[in-house]
Amino acid sequence: MSGDVVRAQRGTPADELARWLAKFDISGVPVVDADEKVIGVVSATDLERARRDGDGDPRPTAAVVMSAPARTVRADDSVVRAARLMSERRIERLPVVDEEQRLVGMLTRRDVLRIFARSDADIRDEVVDEIMVRALWLSPQSVQVSLDEGVVTLHGTLESSGQAALAVRMTGQVDGVVAVVNRLTYRHEAPYRPYRP
Repeated sequence: MSGDVVRAQRGTPADELARWLAKFDISGVPVVDADEKVIGVVSATDLERARRDGDGDPRPTAAVVMSAPARTVRADDSVVRAARLMSERRIERLPVVDEEQRLVGMLTRRDVLRIFARSDADIRDEVVDEIMVRALWLSPQSVQVSLDEGVVTLHGTLESSGQAALAVRMTGQVDGVVAVVNRLTYRHEAPYRPYRP
């Protein structure tokens, strides 16, 4: 997502919004209230519809032309969920909000496509190096990691059920991972306790 977001208030004039879309080469602007909570989004389509329909207001504002309520995603939502929402609702952009619905960023279809454009080899390298070796302190040979179009399959035997569950969960959070197939086994049923030197 982009954290540096152009945003509008209810009273922002529609002609100013049109200038922002052109100037910043963006397809939409979130509209926020005084607490930075997202209340709507103004897209080029919204502005065109307002121009075409006209409502007698010679100078409409964001509050008049915006689509509301805005579809949003939380900052901790998965990219897969965001992509699914974009596809289902046929929208190009999603405001990203925190737990109090305050704007923290903007996610576009271009952002999502860039993540899913990662090669299987790049994803595999990150899973092995960052998760298995650095985070879980395993040897690179402990878990066999294979990929097929973003679907990761994990094979191997780990020390505990907690360690296996953590490996699966962390792998699922890697950019570009569509799904994780868990073929891990473990020696003991126990929560994961990382080694502390």
